Amino acid sequence: MPPRIVEVREGVLKKNDLLARELRERFRHAEVTVVSLVSSPGAGKTTFLERTLRELKAHSRVAALVGDLATDNDARRLAQDGVAVRQIVTGTVCHLEAQMVGEALAGWDLPALDYLFIENVGNLVCPASYDLGEDLRTVLLSVTEGEDKPLKYPTIFNSADLALITKTDMAEAAGFDRAAALHNIHEVRPGLEILEVSARTGAGMARWLERLAAPMPARA
Repeated sequence: MPPRIVEVREGVLKKNDLLARELRERFRHAEVTVVSLVSSPGAGKTTFLERTLRELKAHSRVAALVGDLATDNDARRLAQDGVAVRQIVTGTVCHLEAQMVGEALAGWDLPALDYLFIENVGNLVCPASYDLGEDLRTVLLSVTEGEDKPLKYPTIFNSADLALITKTDMAEAAGFDRAAALHNIHEVRPGLEILEVSARTGAGMARWLERLAAPMPARA
């Protein structure tokens, strides 16, 4: 890679890290827990987030930011349950950045929230390098994607705090090799916490909600 491109990239990431640090302080001051969701397209992020918001809103104050290259379809879908949702349309950018998140929060009363969820653009490559000031970065792997995804995209699994195996109700039909998937995740990131869930049936959701209520990992 030519030196000039390297310099520009390092400059962009440094700026993002500074803005993410400011966001993290802002979130901590507001006492809101921020959870980001990252996955490839089709892993079930939006359906999973929809179920999560529905479960939480009975006893917690929740909101979400949703990133997509185009359309506000996901935001409108999530807002149907009466949850505050804002869409971030990135255009040609394949990931969310701290600046986008900060701008999308304009006018929101963060201290009035218990949880803020950030659904990143469907991509396992670009989002790995961009801190968003979150407390918990969660990477989703569906049973329909193949057990070798962690081996193909190790950086995102290395930067995550938690891995979620989704669509477990389809595991048998998809011929999902659970043992191989768990092995591959831990091959890339030994000791990474893994939860298995189905947004459709509700299996594993109780454990996920318990995890959200537990202390979050410390991030700089």
